[in-house]
Amino acid sequence: MGFVFNRYNLQKVIIVVLVVSCNGFSSNAASNNITNARTKVVNIGVLLSLNSTIGKVAKVAIEAAVEDVNRYQSVHGRVKLNLTVQDTNYNGYLDTVEAALSLIGSEVVAIIGPQFSTTAHVISQIADELQVPLLSFAATDPTLTSLQYPFFVRTTQSDIFQMAAIAEIVNYYEWRSVVAIYVDDDYGRNGVAELGEKLTERHCKISYKAPLSPKGNRSSEITNVLVNVALMESRIIVLLAYSDLGFQVLEAAQILGMMRAEYVWIATDWLSTIIDTYSPLPSQKMDGIQGVLTLRMHTPDSQLKRKFASRWRNLTIGKEAVGTFRLNTYGLYAYDTVWLLAYAIDEFLNQGGNISFSYDPRLSKLQAKELKVFKGGNTLLQSILQKPRGWASPNRGRKLRIGVPNRVSFSEFVSVEGTNKFAGYCIDVFYAAMNLQHYAGPFEFIAFGDGHKNPNMTELLQLVAAGVFDFAVGGISITTERTRFVDFTQPYILESGLVIVAPVKKLNSSAWAFLRPFTPLMWLVTAVFFLFMGILVWFLEHRVNDDFRGPPRRQIVTILSFSFSTLVFAHKEKIKGTLSRLVLIIWLFVVLILSSSYTASLTSILTVEQLSSPVKGIESLISGNEPIGYQYGSFAENYLINAYNIDKSRLVPLNSEQEYAKALKDGPKKGGVAAIVDEKAYIELFLSSNCEFSIVGQEFGRNGWGFAFPRDSPLAADMSSAILTLSESGDLQRIRDKWLSRRACNSEDASGEANRLHLESFWGLFLICGTACLLAFILYLVQLLRKFKLYSKELEGGSLRQSSLSAHFQTFLSFVDEKEKDVKKRSKRRRMDQKASDTNINRNALRNSSSKVSNSDIDV
Repeated sequence: MGFVFNRYNLQKVIIVVLVVSCNGFSSNAASNNITNARTKVVNIGVLLSLNSTIGKVAKVAIEAAVEDVNRYQSVHGRVKLNLTVQDTNYNGYLDTVEAALSLIGSEVVAIIGPQFSTTAHVISQIADELQVPLLSFAATDPTLTSLQYPFFVRTTQSDIFQMAAIAEIVNYYEWRSVVAIYVDDDYGRNGVAELGEKLTERHCKISYKAPLSPKGNRSSEITNVLVNVALMESRIIVLLAYSDLGFQVLEAAQILGMMRAEYVWIATDWLSTIIDTYSPLPSQKMDGIQGVLTLRMHTPDSQLKRKFASRWRNLTIGKEAVGTFRLNTYGLYAYDTVWLLAYAIDEFLNQGGNISFSYDPRLSKLQAKELKVFKGGNTLLQSILQKPRGWASPNRGRKLRIGVPNRVSFSEFVSVEGTNKFAGYCIDVFYAAMNLQHYAGPFEFIAFGDGHKNPNMTELLQLVAAGVFDFAVGGISITTERTRFVDFTQPYILESGLVIVAPVKKLNSSAWAFLRPFTPLMWLVTAVFFLFMGILVWFLEHRVNDDFRGPPRRQIVTILSFSFSTLVFAHKEKIKGTLSRLVLIIWLFVVLILSSSYTASLTSILTVEQLSSPVKGIESLISGNEPIGYQYGSFAENYLINAYNIDKSRLVPLNSEQEYAKALKDGPKKGGVAAIVDEKAYIELFLSSNCEFSIVGQEFGRNGWGFAFPRDSPLAADMSSAILTLSESGDLQRIRDKWLSRRACNSEDASGEANRLHLESFWGLFLICGTACLLAFILYLVQLLRKFKLYSKELEGGSLRQSSLSAHFQTFLSFVDEKEKDVKKRSKRRRMDQKASDTNINRNALRNSSSKVSNSDIDV
């Protein structure tokens, strides 16, 4: 079956391509809306191939579902579904696209279909642009995802699971390779690709892939493919195809003798669908599929399923001859898809959504005026994707009782006015999280405490565990002890560890403030390096530079002055040696870094206000005997007693911010406290209006705040997810800014330790400098020893060779101390004297020889 590609069809294809390429139709849509407060009739569309097995069954199931929905009063009430079915005739893309455009032009809010994965890729792009949800009960292509097509909703199982099942079967029987015969389109190619991945995960593989054309004269092609398959080593064949093509392959395989016991045929769910729909099959077809393993999607048994299956015979009367087709798995998915859409539309309308469509000027230019953008598409899509909760709180007809601490202080977190007015940061976070849950159960807040003093949070949680309260809300810290009898949500306040607040006074700058930028160890190491650099440069320059020579006293002064003058780059001595210059360059870089860091740190110390407190941290509180304040009802009391062994008699309970301030001002001598230990969230609010106090020491005992539920409550996990959603969307921060916008006073550590420079920050710099200096010293020493060796050979009479080790060392020290130029002059003079001496000796020897010759002549 085909179609005539005439000018009219060409125009439609061009229009579809242009529509798909347009983006953001809804953003510039003209206001030509069809709107109603509660629409009487809701149009939904269906795309089916009515001459296919799945299409025939799905049409009956969908029509039955629409009839049931319209009759069922609990869904929609006065709203009725109006069904429009378009037959795609299984003729390929063009007919399917034409049917989809026709449905969208009739102002449908959603489309059920398309039936085939190949066309779903095209229709999904159109649905995304026009914001019409597309619910497919039969497109199983694993590459059809909501990431690529946001408005595509799959209401059946993806082929990912089917291919994983096949791979598991292959692995179980220890078959390491298979042959895949598949239809050569998006459905087949993507399915085989997924099968390959699942097999690879189990150390198996597809040894040969045999594609088949989805259309055309197949008999010869199928025969050729099967002949090639028969030549392969593997006899495990996976058949991924449509029903008509699949049967043709099996018939040809039987003729070629490929259905014998040595072969294993695994067919995907197309075969089980045919068996379920047309059972019993004709004997000829049954004989052809004997021994073939096929997969069927599992649908759990239920009373509703059995009831619908029993109605099937009556539903098919008049559709075709009685008994010609039965209910299959895709029929069940199609029936459920209608109900899913019905509940989603009901939720959409209950949330105040209006079914309205907008024209877009660009569509009119494309001669597609009948196409409109569904303005409520995004909202309806979220309703479709909403998962059922699957549980409900067993409130037995009563309201849920939520315990809320009736606090005396810090009303920004929780405040109770009267008996039924609750407000604050914690309450707003709870409402926001509950709204994300769409939780319809009624609940009521119940104040816990008399309002005269802060209630004990652990006692509140024990009542939750006992069932007196269904859960608790409001400034509840998550501790290990409390998690033993209640469950907590994800923390909605993380920075809630314990801190110490104490009175502070301004610290005036002292005469020795210039020493504070460096720690004592840093000062010591820096001074040692200054002296070391002076000595090293003196050693490298002493033999060649007159500035580093002279009497011992002068040389010591030169070393010291040169060392510390490099601090301000004001050394007057000229450097002549190459190694000296290299060392000096590295050292000046180190000095530059040190001086810059020192200047910055000193500036910060002198300009930033420094505060001092007799309490330095938790250690000073533990070692002392002064009274310590804590917030009544908090976990801080037990924590200080159990974790730090602080005597209970030292702990003073306080209720309000006013009591905090008075106790700190009075101090231990006047019946007050030396410091208060409380959670950071409370202390930050307290300090925003009491700047004469400050946080001292480090934060400890870190805990978060969460909502408390009975153990194993499913609502705890849902609320945790909601809190994470609020955090990611920024809503949690907006609620925080609303209630906790007061900023605490800036506090500085009394010792200014944060501004001091430690050796750990510069050890790498010192290491580089020290290594370079050591290498320079070794190189120079090697050169010096080589020169001394030559020098020792020139000494007269070889006396040095015969002297002791101490004499050698003294000679070496003298050589090192002597100026190199003088050594060279003396060596030159020694060589000249030696040469003259040798000349005289030779002359005398010659004269003596001549005298002997003369005497011999006389004798003769």
